Amino acid sequence: SKLDYLQWLGVNAVWLSPCYPSPLKELGYDVSDYVNIEPRFGSLAAFDRLVNEAHQRDLHVILDWVGNHTSAQHRWFRDSRSSRSNPGRNWYLWRDPKPDGSAPNNWVSVFGGSVWQWDAATQQYYLHTFLDSQPDLNWREPGVRAAMFDSLKFWLDRGVDGFRLDAAPLFFKDPEFRDNPVNPDYKPGELPDGQLLPVHTRNQPGLHELFADLRAFVDRWPGGRVLLGEFYTPIEELVTFYGTRAPELHLPLNLTLTYSSWEPGVIGRIIAQYQGRVAGRGWPTTTLDTHDQERIVVRAGLTQARVAALLLLTQRGTPTIYYGDEVGMRGVDIPAMQAVDPQGRRTGRNRDPTRTPMQWSSDIYAGFSTVEPWLPVGADRGNANVASQSRDAGSLLTLYRRLLELREAGPVLREGLHEPLAAGPALVA
Repeated sequence: SKLDYLQWLGVNAVWLSPCYPSPLKELGYDVSDYVNIEPRFGSLAAFDRLVNEAHQRDLHVILDWVGNHTSAQHRWFRDSRSSRSNPGRNWYLWRDPKPDGSAPNNWVSVFGGSVWQWDAATQQYYLHTFLDSQPDLNWREPGVRAAMFDSLKFWLDRGVDGFRLDAAPLFFKDPEFRDNPVNPDYKPGELPDGQLLPVHTRNQPGLHELFADLRAFVDRWPGGRVLLGEFYTPIEELVTFYGTRAPELHLPLNLTLTYSSWEPGVIGRIIAQYQGRVAGRGWPTTTLDTHDQERIVVRAGLTQARVAALLLLTQRGTPTIYYGDEVGMRGVDIPAMQAVDPQGRRTGRNRDPTRTPMQWSSDIYAGFSTVEPWLPVGADRGNANVASQSRDAGSLLTLYRRLLELREAGPVLREGLHEPLAAGPALVA
């Protein structure tokens, strides 16, 4: 029912966060079945209708593909956990304890504590980069690769236009499971896994080959399907995922601006470095917000959110807009003890404020639903909503729409070469 709005706004594609069957321990990033729709969200028939209706409006539909881990409730993990001799045992990462019974190494989970969870029944540890209910897959096992590629085929055959690869650098781990070195620059309050340098847990051998195989696989479908990747990595590493020996991801997402300070010197330096590095290697991307970071209105203020829109939508390459940014949504201050987000409950870094319901109107539930929604609606819904801003020629939403119109009409904003200009410490030019 909101596709007409997306078309009116001027976007070309919509990326859905995970909508597969899931116990929702990590809000859908714990998949229990890769080839179906979570009943709380609808059905395959409803999904097929969505894709069909989107395509009628020249909108593309991109799914989130959670390839690093599954839910502990997935049939694959239940089989793997059932016994050491089960044929699926090697589909996940199992290790014996050290002689003293402790975990196999010092690796730290993103959500705190060890990545290793003891399984008393089979007397081994299994690895989980996130929650212990999200065991990591073993991508060196041919059966895993075949099954996961089959899941892509299932959706590609249904007309899906591409996939965003969640936690893309994590798919492989060091086969020797060596300790990670201590990070001397770690600061209290950062994510727990930042205590160690991810020398043996990110961007491991085999990753580029896998992405090249994925690219060759999706290129077999007609009409041009796209692979995006989530990377929190240095820019010089990020650009290698366009391809080293063979084409890899179409769009390794540049997320640097989502966690950088909103200062002209920092922003200008990042943009210049990124556009310089990506030139000749692939098609650039620009992202200001994701579901994992504070919104731009919170980080920079409402006035600067207009400047941010101008910056985002005049960059060479493909910009991505996080829902609600176009109306200046702030979110809701939700204390960690009341968090739905497991990261918020465990580390205090609560992502719920960034994930509150989309504000379509000024109604009590912002036009998102007719009953109390899963998270509180923002107190700013009286003005930060689509209904009121779509009628206001000076609104942030109108600015986004006009910039997207300008971008569509002017090839230079999409394809022009990037040349930084010196404009003093207060400006990015």
